Amino acid sequence: MIEFPNISPEIFTISLGGFDFSLRWYAISYIAGFIVALYIMKFFVRRDHLWKYSSPPMEIDQTDDILTYLIFGVILGGRLGYVIFYNFDYYLLNPIDILRIWDGGMSFHGGFTGVVLSLIYYCSRNSIQIMPAADLLALASPPGLLFGRVANFINAELWGRPTDMPWGVVFPDEFAQSCLGIVGPCARHPSQLYEAGLEGLLLFIVLGLLAYFGGLKKSGVIAGTFIAGYGLARFFVEYYRVPDPQFFSDVNPYGFAYSFGQVGVTMGQTLSIPMILIGVVFIMYGSGRKSY
Repeated sequence: MIEFPNISPEIFTISLGGFDFSLRWYAISYIAGFIVALYIMKFFVRRDHLWKYSSPPMEIDQTDDILTYLIFGVILGGRLGYVIFYNFDYYLLNPIDILRIWDGGMSFHGGFTGVVLSLIYYCSRNSIQIMPAADLLALASPPGLLFGRVANFINAELWGRPTDMPWGVVFPDEFAQSCLGIVGPCARHPSQLYEAGLEGLLLFIVLGLLAYFGGLKKSGVIAGTFIAGYGLARFFVEYYRVPDPQFFSDVNPYGFAYSFGQVGVTMGQTLSIPMILIGVVFIMYGSGRKSY
């Protein structure tokens, strides 16, 4: 097993007027993700020859504009998605806590929905074709997922199920050490790093190769590959990741959101299934179109 590295979730803290203001790695991951996404979008917009009819979906300056919409979509959608999908009963009784984003609680699927709605709104207002714009955004998204999952690891949150594999990590959390039947330190799958590698690094490489070998000339293929690829990666990692604690009980030790006898699916898997299906539809739609 591997001892969790002694990394503080907070980069630094400033005390002002009796209040502590901290800069956390999780916040830095969001900032870095948006900066890298902007760079990637500009990189591909400048390469006309990669696009159908040698025509990128937007101008360079429009990538700056759309990023503002996407930031709001990620934050609002991610928070509301967590509230609705993962802990609705609690927030129904404590609605003011919805605003306490600094306490944690963001949903990728909610953030994804927020980004989609922001993209549709921006494109409709600026007469931009939605599908090529979605391809561009899909190319820019994986690095942000990678940074976010690494930040989850630094925060020692969203860890995995107990394991005896040599790369199992001993997380410094009282609940993480509550492993049934295990005497001594409990090592768990570093599921955050699994997701960083699959949703972030691997998916970025696949999308980049597709883009350079004609994928952007078939509108929808890149976006569909991202959507389906994330869904598949998340569905797989859920087998090794501990679901949110509100889904656990004595009769539901695996944290299934929906169970069918002895088997079931977690909330993460439930929300990933539609993504996989939608992604496949996008790929089929794009693959059937002519490219020039």
